[in-house]
Amino acid sequence: MPHRLVALLAAVFGLTAAAPAQEPKPATSKVIAVTVYQNTALITREVTTPDAAGPAEVVVSPLPPSTVASSLYAEGGDGIRVLGARYRTRAIAEDTREEVRKLETKLKEAQKKAQQLAADQKAVELNTQFLTKLEGFTAATLQHLTEKGQLDSEKTIALATFIRDTRTKGVKEEVTLKQQIEATQEEIAFTQRLLQERAGGVTRTERDAVVVIDKTKAGLATLRLNYLVESASWKPQYKLRAGTKEKDQVTIEYLAAVTQQTGEDWSGVTLDLSTAQPLLNAAPPDLRALEISIGSGALMAQQQGGQKGLNPGGYAMMNDIKKLEEQSKSLRAQSVDNLNKKEIEAGGRFANDAAAIEQYCDLLMTKDDIGKGLPSADGIAGGPSVTYHLKTKLTLPSRNDDQVLEIAKLDLAPKFYYKAVPVLTPQVYRLADLTNTTDYVLLPGEATMYLGTDFVGQTKMPLVAIGKPFTVGFGADPQLQVQRKLLDKSRTTQGGNQVLTFKYRILVNSYKSGPVDVQVWDRLPHAEVQQTIAVNVMKGELDLSKDPLYLRDDRPKNLLRWDVKIDPKQNAEKALSIDYDFKIEFEKTVNIGAFLAK
Repeated sequence: MPHRLVALLAAVFGLTAAAPAQEPKPATSKVIAVTVYQNTALITREVTTPDAAGPAEVVVSPLPPSTVASSLYAEGGDGIRVLGARYRTRAIAEDTREEVRKLETKLKEAQKKAQQLAADQKAVELNTQFLTKLEGFTAATLQHLTEKGQLDSEKTIALATFIRDTRTKGVKEEVTLKQQIEATQEEIAFTQRLLQERAGGVTRTERDAVVVIDKTKAGLATLRLNYLVESASWKPQYKLRAGTKEKDQVTIEYLAAVTQQTGEDWSGVTLDLSTAQPLLNAAPPDLRALEISIGSGALMAQQQGGQKGLNPGGYAMMNDIKKLEEQSKSLRAQSVDNLNKKEIEAGGRFANDAAAIEQYCDLLMTKDDIGKGLPSADGIAGGPSVTYHLKTKLTLPSRNDDQVLEIAKLDLAPKFYYKAVPVLTPQVYRLADLTNTTDYVLLPGEATMYLGTDFVGQTKMPLVAIGKPFTVGFGADPQLQVQRKLLDKSRTTQGGNQVLTFKYRILVNSYKSGPVDVQVWDRLPHAEVQQTIAVNVMKGELDLSKDPLYLRDDRPKNLLRWDVKIDPKQNAEKALSIDYDFKIEFEKTVNIGAFLAK
């Protein structure tokens, strides 16, 4: 028992006996699972332990350069008790990875070849210079012999031919060498880029994990080593395909563009994609008091020293909620990074500063903003925390470009219709109302739209919760056309007020073979202060939409919507006509400065 205790203490605390112990060989291990987060990835390695029972150090090597040193933790299995796990670096003479060594050898050979070609090019240049001198000497000699009548025509022709052939050969050699030098330089540059990509910015340093275990029984067993790596992220992408028939379902190809530049390949792994933040801290940060700072312009401009040259709490309080949100997100990302590196004080400070910004935004919000939270930025940070478990095992090498994976293929039943906004565009667009009836939350991301096999455009998918309806567009339909024109305008006075009356006509032309439903939208000026300016629409030939959501959200803003059905070949003199009048009434002393879109 005492011997076993001594061995355990030696393993845990790195104690050594008088005779130096032999460095254990790296254990056999492989990456079996990866969870990719927004800016990091959690790697799980399965590690084979020594057969013998008792305490042991298990070395896992090499770890990638992007490993977060403080994130290592190990999990034992049946009969294995994990006593500790630590990260270490070792200086080595050369990189032990075979692929990197091959690339370095290839780079050295290419550089030697470039040096040889440069020497050959220099020799050709010297030969050319010598030939030029020979030509000058020959011309002077020929002139001297000609003056004395001693010119030998056959020797002269032979010399001229030699100079011509030699110069032609030299020019060809020079061109060939230049091409070879350019090709070699391109090969060197490509090999250097490939080396940097494969090595992940590696230096002459080896990174290991040392796991101290105690095995209660002999035999084959494994443990799991987990660690975070940087230079990994993902973002959602979509391809939406609508059929050419009204009853065809809309197929959504839910994709993920994964950035994998960690320096180690993931071969045959179980892959998860998560929007959560990987948190390794066991307790929440301490909550700090929230003080009010009084000032003009910038309400707060503290100057506190922070991590990486930043000033936690040193944000400028402005009236731009979008910029404030960006600051808050940046601070929260720094908080998570610090907490994962066990820098608890800095992580808590960043979290409190981020929360202070978000609470300040409550002062800036209008009534319309209340309940909506901060405006969502591009990307998926700040949205719901969801995790997607990909069904098949995948291989993702470490490389510079994004790798696109399929999360799921989803079929949704659409309700197709068309939308015309003639005040903005003469095009009429095909839209589809969909409901997310799947088990997947659809995150914000870029979407490519197809109608049948034809590409029709790109758009941005919003955040769509499970069960939530949403609308997507499938491009303009050239078989439908719309135009808007002013028919009449008048100015009158009524009492002490001016009255402006406008009459508009919207024409919708259809060249389609069947009837279609069309939403036609327009707008009237909207006055925030009704006591000063009143805007009223007079009843037109067609009634406005009775849709409850339109009446609740859009009609109060003076947005007009008509729901109409266009019959086939209803065009030219048979085009659908929507006529409406509206008037603006305001005091004589009031001037309308401008119309602003809000």
